[in-house]
Amino acid sequence: MSADIKVDSTLDAKGLSCPLPILKTKKAVEALGKDQVLKVVTTDPGSKNDMASWAKRTGNEILKVEEGGGTFTFFIKKTA
Repeated sequence: MSADIKVDSTLDAKGLSCPLPILKTKKAVEALGKDQVLKVVTTDPGSKNDMASWAKRTGNEILKVEEGGGTFTFFIKKTA
């Protein structure tokens, strides 16, 4: 699955709708060190676009997105 990505922290944002997954992601990424990876799991379909635009705006990198079983999983690398 994602054995190649070392996850430093996990955020469960299931059941939350916009803008909460992004707000919680922002806070969780701020707590990470540079080059650490946050795994975020959401159930909000809108989070796909939201995460992409947030990452672009903040300069953080989405390494991978997984979809399935009604969830969206993002692997976000803190680059700044």
